Amino acid sequence: MTMKFGFGQPLTRKEDDPLLRGAGRYIADVSPAKPLHAVVVRSPHAHARFRIGDLARVRALPGVRLVLTAADISALGPLPTPGVVPDVDIKIPTYPILAKDVVRHVGDAVAFVVADTIDAAKDAAEAIEIDWQTLPHVVGAVAALKSGAPKVWAERPDNLAFAAEVGDARATMEAFGNAARIVELTIVNQRLVTNYLDTRGVIAEYDGDRYTLTLGSQGSHVIRDIIGGAVMNLPPEKMRVVTPDVGGGFGTKLFPYREYALAAVAAERLRRPVKWICDRTEHFVGDSHGRDNISTGRLAVDEKGRFLALELDIIADMGAYLSCYAPYIPWLGVGMATGPYDIPVAHIRLRAAYTNTVPVDAYRGAGRPEASYLIERIVDAAAHDLDIAPDAIRRKNLIKPKALPYKTPTGKIYDSGDFAGTLARAQELADWDGFNKRAAQSRRAGRLRGIGIATYIEACGNNGPETAALTLDGDGGVTLLIGSQSTGQGHATSYAQLIAEYLDLPPARVRVVQGDTDRIKSGAGTGGSSSIPVGGVSVDRATKKLAEQIKEIAADALEASASDLEIADGAVRVAGTDRMISFSDIAAHPHATSDKLRATEEFSVEPPTYPNGTHIAEVEIDPDTGTTNIVRYIVVDDFGATLNPLLLAGQVHGGAVQGIGQALMEDTVYDPGTGQLLSASFMDYAMPRAEHAPDFVFETRNVPCKTNPLGVKGAGEAGAIGSCPAVMNAIVDALWRAYRIRHIDMPATPKRVWDAIRAARKSAPV
Repeated sequence: MTMKFGFGQPLTRKEDDPLLRGAGRYIADVSPAKPLHAVVVRSPHAHARFRIGDLARVRALPGVRLVLTAADISALGPLPTPGVVPDVDIKIPTYPILAKDVVRHVGDAVAFVVADTIDAAKDAAEAIEIDWQTLPHVVGAVAALKSGAPKVWAERPDNLAFAAEVGDARATMEAFGNAARIVELTIVNQRLVTNYLDTRGVIAEYDGDRYTLTLGSQGSHVIRDIIGGAVMNLPPEKMRVVTPDVGGGFGTKLFPYREYALAAVAAERLRRPVKWICDRTEHFVGDSHGRDNISTGRLAVDEKGRFLALELDIIADMGAYLSCYAPYIPWLGVGMATGPYDIPVAHIRLRAAYTNTVPVDAYRGAGRPEASYLIERIVDAAAHDLDIAPDAIRRKNLIKPKALPYKTPTGKIYDSGDFAGTLARAQELADWDGFNKRAAQSRRAGRLRGIGIATYIEACGNNGPETAALTLDGDGGVTLLIGSQSTGQGHATSYAQLIAEYLDLPPARVRVVQGDTDRIKSGAGTGGSSSIPVGGVSVDRATKKLAEQIKEIAADALEASASDLEIADGAVRVAGTDRMISFSDIAAHPHATSDKLRATEEFSVEPPTYPNGTHIAEVEIDPDTGTTNIVRYIVVDDFGATLNPLLLAGQVHGGAVQGIGQALMEDTVYDPGTGQLLSASFMDYAMPRAEHAPDFVFETRNVPCKTNPLGVKGAGEAGAIGSCPAVMNAIVDALWRAYRIRHIDMPATPKRVWDAIRAARKSAPV
């Protein structure tokens, strides 16, 4: 039967009430007794040698308790880079907790100051005398790979972090030789600052035996194992990591950062809690950035418009150091390079470059948005070059359902989907056939109108393993311990729905505990859209097991066979009778041992899930100002199965708005001459607001995943993957119709659009 709180029900989030009332407990809200306060001293230069002067005067300033430099933490290991590329030899440079002699980007950390108050710490940081000797620097991956470019690392004279190739180069070359047309396009997927609601922070405590770190993260165990294990060389039992409420993570809060180890060392030496909270501008120069690829794509097409081969040359900017998963992020994009299209052969070349900028790492979608944007822009360029409608060229080349499972030229195996089906439904919802009439109305009003498609597919939902431990409590409710970490996704509600499938409990009677390495044995954290595809399966299996154990206890109490029992409304009853026993009475039953009241299950899966779908954006452009307005937006997604339609829609809306922000306004701008980050605050870095978000029309057209026990496909990142190409294809469509403008790079700011229109008008024949 369908449980009223179970799978597929549109429940509102149980966790929202305290958050909406301002009663959330984020890292900045946590206040231990008598904490000390810390600040980080950061480099103002992109590349420089430095020497810190005598610190005796600074350490003697009122309220100053500790000043740490590289010499004071020599026992700490560097930040590791576990996310490497398979079978590629990468010589990983040292990523020190504090730079010792050389800084390599604006914001590089050189000292850690602890004082009684934050103001005293800031005053002391400003009082530190540092002799800077600037060195040549390089900004931008293409510039870094040029001969004679300044060296970020002396042992890497060409600034090449690593290089990799995928596919069949010979077969691809032969296919290009047989092509009727070759379509080529170079695009920029610009660098982004990964902004979230609450900035990072940490409170470190030391009791003489072990450390406790309280911090905003996407996985407490990840932080413990890297900071405690790899950096501080501690056994796991010597560090506890606790994560309170988290206001957004988007990948960036999954990684370990320098401040966590520094605060731990300071707490040990001072025997006082040490609190560090990142301010917003510090976040711009201290936390990892996202995206930043420049790619050239070539698509071979036959005389009928069918795709024959794809060739890509991708250059990824790593920044000054290799952040935690940085090398693996563009590699993920390489794997999804051919998208949902039946492209027989491909060859992809990936090069990663060091630059004197903030390190880059995973940001919502992690490589898959870059891949989707690249192939979708090339497909639209092919449609324009060949004078084929963008929907028609997609229908001709999308992988057919009967071809599934389908192995791509990059080795991915798509298990399920109906790519043309989501396209057809999205076109229906978008009133595709009525577009020309709407475009004519816009022209009469002096506006340009465009419509853009993105048919995307991504790989996700296989980060693990994840363990769920479920206990029946004395009050008849249940407590779930799980190592995933909600950063706004609604785990407390969604996991409660999975539990309701077997225990029929309302969400209020389900307590979800995350973010505490003492209470939770293990956890992979939240990333890669895996909370439900992996963590959800663990919860499902643990709940099913607990339900069977509860029935066994109830069978003894009711003197009935377990097969004759059913669970409903927090009780077990003999089917067809009024004989029953409540969960609370079961918990108190003499035969209810702790083992029988607790069930633990672990799930891990190797193949990813492949969510897919179609985004259609329709825009109107004012040619006199270059301003773009999104006038309608349609999303039809295949997520395999929908656990909660409301939570799912929220995830898709949020991801789509992040993609819209990248398409229209977000841009991380460095000055090549000075290496300074020019967009280092919200005064200079534009973020989408409510007014930029259209009214989304969202539907699912689910085809169950064949490799996931729940049939689900990851959903958390999908909105950010389909939105950039849909919006940009719509903008280019409007510009193509009016001025034959073939391409414009993100962000499509009013000035950039206006400049493109002005240039096209000047070059147009008289």
